[in-house]
This record gives sequence, structure tokens and C-alpha cells, in this order.
Amino acid sequence: MRKVLIANRGEIARRIIRTCKLKGVATVAVYSDADKDLPYVREADEAVHIGPPPVPHSYLNVEAIIAAAKSTNADAIHPGYGLLSENEAFARRVGEEGIVFIGPAPKVIGQMGDKLTARHIMQAAGVPVVPGCEASVETPDEAAEIAATIGYPVMLKASAGGGGIGMQICRDEQEVRQAYQSAKGRAKAYFGNDAMYVEKYVERPHHIEVQIAADEHGEVIHLLERECSIQRRHQKVLEESPSPFLDQATREELCQAAVLAAKAVGYTGVGTVEFIVDENKNFYFLEMNTRLQVEHPVTEEMTGLDLVAMQLEIAKGNPLGIAQEDVKALRHAIELRVYAEDPSTFLPSPGTIALYQPPVQEFVRIDDGVEAGTQVTPFYDPMIAKVIVTGATREEAVQRAKEAIEKFLITGIKTNIPFLQEVLADERFRAGEYTTWFVQERVSK
Repeated sequence: MRKVLIANRGEIARRIIRTCKLKGVATVAVYSDADKDLPYVREADEAVHIGPPPVPHSYLNVEAIIAAAKSTNADAIHPGYGLLSENEAFARRVGEEGIVFIGPAPKVIGQMGDKLTARHIMQAAGVPVVPGCEASVETPDEAAEIAATIGYPVMLKASAGGGGIGMQICRDEQEVRQAYQSAKGRAKAYFGNDAMYVEKYVERPHHIEVQIAADEHGEVIHLLERECSIQRRHQKVLEESPSPFLDQATREELCQAAVLAAKAVGYTGVGTVEFIVDENKNFYFLEMNTRLQVEHPVTEEMTGLDLVAMQLEIAKGNPLGIAQEDVKALRHAIELRVYAEDPSTFLPSPGTIALYQPPVQEFVRIDDGVEAGTQVTPFYDPMIAKVIVTGATREEAVQRAKEAIEKFLITGIKTNIPFLQEVLADERFRAGEYTTWFVQERVSK
């Protein structure tokens, strides 16, 4: 592997470039008109323009990305996260062009991208799943009938969904009937697939995910878990590891279930198995993300491992080079996502960054993709930086996170920094006693 094209943008492109440089691998950036002045474009060894700002014409333009890889003689493509990272057709096309796709096999991406297929595979493998239907529901009547059998509350979900799109909590038959068509329509618009299913809704759960790594030689290990329950609009805002909620016995069971899930689909690469965990620490498979996660630095800082370096080595066909007993929780890590958004509404706040001054201090890592003068446009996700802090204990990590976010100065746009400060000061968060309802309960006060 001599040259990697990064089919992504912003902070994740910049982060991948950093590891590639350490590994002696050349990099190619791709950029839209809106991103031509971003740091990652300058930092790559080469950069190729792929189109106008709207993602269908640039970062989702498969032909433009393949052409960029071929014109620069890139022998591998790293998809980052989001965009084309979990697109089965793209991964297959990359392979057909004789280029290495840094990720799992296209078939695995397709299987795990369909929630019902993933559910069936996990059931067959003995991985716990949330009680629900085993096939898509075709009418509101059928959805209501299944919901009554499962018992309320239920979650109406898009089979091809993600990021909370096409999801609706329903507490009675009327809500199921009202939500069915709208959720189905959103699923069709966003994913091109309007298949819906119904499953039991777990009240006030924890969202806990397990990082896994698997090579082509049959070795599969877990890299422990991340607590991801601080969310708004089903999108994570803060993650930490280890989870303050789990006891050691449940942690071991959860992580082994993730390994079992990866083996069940013949996974290769770095990925994540997500679970919901109820108040009694019963856990259920939620989904598998067949890519790098936004929150992967939490695991990196907690374990001391470089996940992008692992991806590169696995893609080369090399063994993991690390055994399960070598994976240790060396410290506590917390990640704060800094968004260009109004903290009172959580709506994006595009504009030009006037002052950009991230904290520079020990035990604090900044993964960002912007600088002073950067235009934050409405075309892309409004996340502009991640603040990752570590401490010998959770209490120390929380205090360092509080100090770091207070020193993060950004002007010219609104950001969610005030909200992050509130979270870190909240007594329930500091005690580690929070669920996925944390943000909703604060907003409703």
C-alpha cells in the first residue's frame, strides 16, 4: 500500500492523513468547491477537485472519486465515516477497479446495513436482540397488530435507516398508525428503501458500543466499550470509556457478544457493534457499523492503540499483531463533539469562523478540520472539532474536560460549547448516572 485516497473531508480526512504520514503512506485528498481552502486539502500529498458543494455532486459522486484514485495511481481508498463509508455498491466498485477498499467485504456492508438482515444473523449466532418482528411490515394495520403483540411502547424503524432517521417511538395504536406513513416516507427519501419494522422500545436505555478488530486470518478481538448515551436527535454529543454504568461481569459478556457478532458475519477490519442496555443491565444488539466511528479517538486514548494504523495493516492482509489479553483500559477517556450549532435549538449555525483557538494542554487531544477564516457551510455536517481528554480516573478526566472546553475560543459562529459546559457540570453526569434521555430531560426542564 503506497498511496491512499481519502474519500471524505474535514477532520476525519485530516486524522487519516496523520496516521498515513506516520506509516510512510502517501495520501490523496478529494474536495468540493466549498472545501478547497480547508486544512486537510493542504496537508495531503495530492488533492483532486471532485465537484460542487452538494454531496450528490461531490463526496457521493462515485465516478469522480474512482477517477481521482485512478488519475493519482492510488492503490487504496479509505472511506472515513458517513458519506460512502457504508455503501455496498461503492465498496464493490472499488474492488472491481483493482483498488483496495479499507473496510470489510461489500457483502458484509450490505448485510449489516439492512437492520432486519442484521437482526436475523445475530439471532442465529446467539447474540441477544430486542424483541420485535422478523419481516418488514407493509401496512399501518400490520404494524399496529405486531405492536400489540410485542407490547407498548414500541419503536417503528426503517430497515435501512441510521442516525435516527425513520425512527419513531409509539406508545399506543393511534401513534403507530399516525407515524407509519411519515416514517416510511422519510426512509424512502433518505435511503431509497422504505421497508419498516417494529421492535420493543427499551425505556431510558444506555447506548453502549464495542470496538472490534478482525484480520483476514480469523483473529477477532474487542477493544472494550464506549458509553454513548449523551445524544440529541439520536446523534451522539459526548462519549466516554470505560462506561461508568457497566460492572465488570456485564462488560465481559457485552464485549464477547460483540466478538461473536463479528465472527457471525465474517468481519474483517475495524468496526463497531452497538447495543442498548436496560436499567437491569440486560443488553440487546442494535446495529453494526462497518466503518470507523466518529468517537474512535476515545478508544485510541483509552487503550493507546491507533485504529487507523490497524485498518491499514488489516487491509494489507497482515495479522492484527495484538492478542485479546494485550488490550487494556490504561486510562479514562472522554470525547466532546464541538458543533457549529445554536445550543438553545441544536440547529446548525453556518457562517465564517473569526477566531479559532482550541485548548493546548497536556492530556488533551484535538481532532479538527477548520481554522480561523473557515466558512462553515450548510452543505455538510456541522461538527467542526472533537476534544478528547484523558485522566487516571473518570473524575480526573471530567475535570480536565471541563477545563479544556472552557478554554476553547470560537467566534463568528454559534457553537454548542455552552451546552457541553452544562453537561460536564450536571450532577447526574458527574455521578455517571445518565441514559439516552439525559438531553431530552434537561431541555424539558
